Amino acid sequence: MYVRIGLFLSLIVTCAAAAGAQTVHLESPGPRVSLLELYTSEGCSSCPPADRWLSTLRDDPRLWREVVPVAFHVDYWDYIGWKDRFASPVYGNRQRDYARNRHVGTVYTPGFVLAGKEWRSWFSRPILDVKNTIAAGKLELKVDGQQAQASFTPSKPIDGALEMHVAILGFGLSSDVRAGENGGRTLKHDFVVLGYSNVTTDKKDAMHTASFSLPTVKVDAPRKAIAAWLSVPGDPAPVQAVGGWLEGVSVQ
Repeated sequence: MYVRIGLFLSLIVTCAAAAGAQTVHLESPGPRVSLLELYTSEGCSSCPPADRWLSTLRDDPRLWREVVPVAFHVDYWDYIGWKDRFASPVYGNRQRDYARNRHVGTVYTPGFVLAGKEWRSWFSRPILDVKNTIAAGKLELKVDGQQAQASFTPSKPIDGALEMHVAILGFGLSSDVRAGENGGRTLKHDFVVLGYSNVTTDKKDAMHTASFSLPTVKVDAPRKAIAAWLSVPGDPAPVQAVGGWLEGVSVQ
């Protein structure tokens, strides 16, 4: 009797977990969605204002449909006294790739890249102007648990394979910084890249597709989202982007 009751309760829990799981389906419009990248660090005293400004985009009506913000925490300031727990050398290397491709003049924080180009006007006029008049094509992303599938049909044929970039974003994060330039301050963050990976797409006729596992997150967050974008191999500038909330999806 007790074994049967235990089995029955186990089935209820299993069915409830399955019912709570959701598949996320995201789709970009035909015009290009602007990927907005912030290169930042908890070890940089000039970065908190940029982090706070990026957080305001949570309530921007253009979020996900016209602009996909991501915050890459770089590690090249860790040596001055505070190790940023969100940082990775991969993110700094991505910023250097922008410099090598002459999309940005130099590597610094806070540094903004908007639709693949350096956005220095944030420092004098932080008004986000995203012009979605460039035809890019439709990018679709389906997330089911830890697995995802993407398909992209460009507005104009693109020769060769593309690179699919995927980032898990964290919201509602904070750090009590105890050393370095921000020592003694509590820093709050949104759109933080907690996990990042890229894969090469398969190309059949005009369509580019990819199936992959989601990147592992470094730190858990109260709320998560996903950002995905495509680029030509060797050039980090995005061709098309898509993003959205990961409500009901368990990301590890």
